[in-house]
Amino acid sequence: MRLTVRTTPIEEDRPLLEVLPAAPDALAWIRDGQGLVAWGTATRLDPGPGAGRFDRARTAFEELAAKAEVDDEVRRPGTGLVAVASFSFDAASPGSVVTVPRVVVGRRDGVTWRTEIVPDGAPAPASPSRPGAPSTRRDRPRYAGSSLPDVHWLEAVARAVARIQQGEADKVVLARDHAVWSREPFDPLDLARRLTARFPRCHTFVVDGLVGATPELLLAKHGRAVTSRVLAGTTGRSHDEAQDAALGAALLASDKDLAEHAYAAASVSEVLAPRCADLEGDGAPRLLRLDNVQHLATTYHGHLDDPTTSVLDVVAALHPTAAVGGTPRDVALRMIAELEGMSRGRYAAPVGWMDAAGDGEWGIALRCAELQGARARLFAGVGVVAASLPEAELEETRLKLRAMQAALDAETAD
Repeated sequence: MRLTVRTTPIEEDRPLLEVLPAAPDALAWIRDGQGLVAWGTATRLDPGPGAGRFDRARTAFEELAAKAEVDDEVRRPGTGLVAVASFSFDAASPGSVVTVPRVVVGRRDGVTWRTEIVPDGAPAPASPSRPGAPSTRRDRPRYAGSSLPDVHWLEAVARAVARIQQGEADKVVLARDHAVWSREPFDPLDLARRLTARFPRCHTFVVDGLVGATPELLLAKHGRAVTSRVLAGTTGRSHDEAQDAALGAALLASDKDLAEHAYAAASVSEVLAPRCADLEGDGAPRLLRLDNVQHLATTYHGHLDDPTTSVLDVVAALHPTAAVGGTPRDVALRMIAELEGMSRGRYAAPVGWMDAAGDGEWGIALRCAELQGARARLFAGVGVVAASLPEAELEETRLKLRAMQAALDAETAD
């Protein structure tokens, strides 16, 4: 397949999600008003299951880019030929998707552009007939429970703690889902708008029915510069300023949460340090305060020694970090398969975009829902270490689930 790609600057000051048409193939990746939205499908690449799915996706995209005729008047990360993708958490699971859209509207540092990607023989993409409009009042969501009932999930956490205390692993991340249904299809764009409004510092994403607002930046690569933000360790928020500060201080002083965070941060630095001679990270975890929770956060910055390294090469090496898998990685993944009682699908896996220069931005699909018409699955996970208490871990999942539940409930309140 041969593609013709043209990127031009445009005058457009609407929020990016307001530019999107109400299309079933709409895509989005937005933070603080910047990012990409897209619609239409020029082609889809199928990386298939297996440990090589990232390499196959990169190779297929590079082959497509080598044949493309590109006219890029903007020349910024995210212009020219781009693909938006999300991968399955488990290498053996199907469901990874890589889409090259027909139309992309992007914004970075005050510059907005439009890219049209046209396969040979196809007509130029038409302008959208109307922007996506906020939904009118909708039927309420109905919560149908988890794949693993609470009491069984508590037992799974207790078994994980016992195995960790026996020395089998240092940390394992256990997640749970929550099924939701409605009499009307859920609106992914309306859900994305609500998430963006509530969590502007998170990356809001919409990819093939997967919608969320992730606070965790797995990897951003612009030229040789790379950034990664690791989160592990969580507490709640309070409307009382003094109480909120006390919650944050307690999190920063928690030996259990600091140990959990240290494993996650090490799993990232161990991948980036051999690739970046100048890698620097925060000396100690900092607080990241979001609307509903506070996290321990460590950010890494560096420059790749090899300028030919693709963002997807590093993403493949990072996934899954100890923030979503555990440590040692192979042992933790076996424990997840034995104890979790569900398929994660694309939850807790890489989601983001890449361009033909090998640049891109990738998050971890957290605080998200998988939408299928009038059905949805919500997800939340916790890091289990030797000092974990099952009841406290269950409460943490409930706290995290509230972000998506609030966004879904708000659809019925207009």
